[in-house]
Amino acid sequence: MGVEAGAQAARSRALAVLRVRGRALAVALLPAAAAVILLAGGTTGHLVGGAWDVARGTVSAVAVLVLLAAAGIALVVARARPAVSPTVPIAEESAPDLYRMVRDLADRLDVPAPSAIALTPDCDSWLEDRTHPAHGPPAPESGDELAGPGRRPHRRTPTAPVLVIGSPFLWWMRIGELRAVLAPVVAGTGPSAHPDIAAARRFVRGLDAAVAVTSEPGRDPVSRTVLAGVGWVTRLLLRGCRVHAAEMERGVAAAAAERAQAVDYGLRIVAQEQVGLAYAGWDRLLTRVALPAWRMGRWPSRLDAGVVAALTELSRRDRLAEGFASRLGERPACDLLEEPGTVDEAASLLAARLFHGGPAEHGPDWAPVDWQEYPEEVVDRKWRTDAARLHRVLNSLGVRPTAGTTTRDPGGPTLARVLDHLSSTPDEPDTEATEPTDTSVPCAGSTEGLAPAPDRSTTLAAGLSAELAREEATTARRAGIPRSASAVPGQGTGTPLWDDGALPLFPLQPPRTARELLADHVTAMVCCAAMDTAGAAPGLDWLDGPSLLLNGERAADLPSRVLSLTEDGDPAPLRAWLIASGIRPEKPVRLV
Repeated sequence: MGVEAGAQAARSRALAVLRVRGRALAVALLPAAAAVILLAGGTTGHLVGGAWDVARGTVSAVAVLVLLAAAGIALVVARARPAVSPTVPIAEESAPDLYRMVRDLADRLDVPAPSAIALTPDCDSWLEDRTHPAHGPPAPESGDELAGPGRRPHRRTPTAPVLVIGSPFLWWMRIGELRAVLAPVVAGTGPSAHPDIAAARRFVRGLDAAVAVTSEPGRDPVSRTVLAGVGWVTRLLLRGCRVHAAEMERGVAAAAAERAQAVDYGLRIVAQEQVGLAYAGWDRLLTRVALPAWRMGRWPSRLDAGVVAALTELSRRDRLAEGFASRLGERPACDLLEEPGTVDEAASLLAARLFHGGPAEHGPDWAPVDWQEYPEEVVDRKWRTDAARLHRVLNSLGVRPTAGTTTRDPGGPTLARVLDHLSSTPDEPDTEATEPTDTSVPCAGSTEGLAPAPDRSTTLAAGLSAELAREEATTARRAGIPRSASAVPGQGTGTPLWDDGALPLFPLQPPRTARELLADHVTAMVCCAAMDTAGAAPGLDWLDGPSLLLNGERAADLPSRVLSLTEDGDPAPLRAWLIASGIRPEKPVRLV
């Protein structure tokens, strides 16, 4: 599909969407037209009599009701706030080179330049229309203020969209690669300037926002009843134009892609490989590195710089990606920013809020952390916090310390206590278990002297889940951190760009299972014992997150040995590893 063919298809589908709007208006005006005819007939003496008078009064009343309902629906659609993606705005004075590159790209593509540039903490780029009145004034019709001294004004329309760029792209991609990736995106401003396409998009966005408004909870019964009717009508209109709107966007995308073919075509093929690599590294960095810090109330302040380290490490380990590291000698796209560190910090905080939830400002329970501080501030603290929780739950289950322990604490924060509790079998009497002291923690199997290890793992895992849930609820209540995992952005009028109470919008992972929590806590206890008795150190692996360093080497074989204990009740692999590593499980460890 060529440029003209794609644009023509988009325009025809836009007209189809507008026809749906026209039919809805015609239906709303039909009773009024009938009432006008009956009223005109009465004044001329043609349509008179008892039956005509009744019909005239009935139709007039219906016409008034329909017009009022239509006006109310139109008001809701007009005032409803379309969803806007949370982004980090980039002013031109903070990135003049980036704006210049985008303007030059728009000139070469012969399309209007975007009205502004913003960053999103994700591996994607798109155009976003923010000309709705609730989002502020529309983009200026002249591009003089963005052209700069000595430059000709750029073609600009009141509906020029904002260019949203994935922040990892700026740090991982080179300038030429970023230009090639943005070419088909910027090319989309051409169809966006067409009045029919712009009007169709505004209509669809308004309907979508109105549906969201009518679905908001917490209203009084009368408002719910009225808005239910509005919601039914808007959903009906959305169904009527959904197919046309989807085909319109396909046509716009096809026209933009075809127009961008002439710009850096060969480089764009290479750049698309970097898009896939950046996405893989970004996802790994968020789930393995950032998420443990977020759960500790700390947010890494240089995520975009971290993705470069993660992808460089990936290129070192993966033969398929090893050639990509050679690109790092070229100028990175983040050089187009005046203060890349400040922008990275803002994008990192937004990523923490989007993917995990949290306040917008720093605080004692929500503070930034540099990569240099990550092992000590996050890894060590996480392990000791988890180990302390593990022993608290063991205490609640009535598990006594291992016989012969040298610690003065009768609770015995030792690794041996955990090993012995989880490795007991039906053939070996359990000398540890007593009656539980906390009946709020599930403790099935803990009161029987011959309880098998799988039952003990289940009981301990359930206790950890309950304890962690209580801690998270307390922390969220104290700090005002929302923990909703299935939220959508608020779209009602009078709200900020996104609803703070609806974050996180995009949870990274489902909640951990009880078995996963148990394995994490046992691993943390092993790491604490290694640090306190064998001179190990906490470390950061860019691809796998927190890691234990023994003699400067990463202990990569620990997880499988922990699973043998927690899943099968077999301590032999872990005990052999402890002996080989010089770790003393009977020695007490330091907890937080």
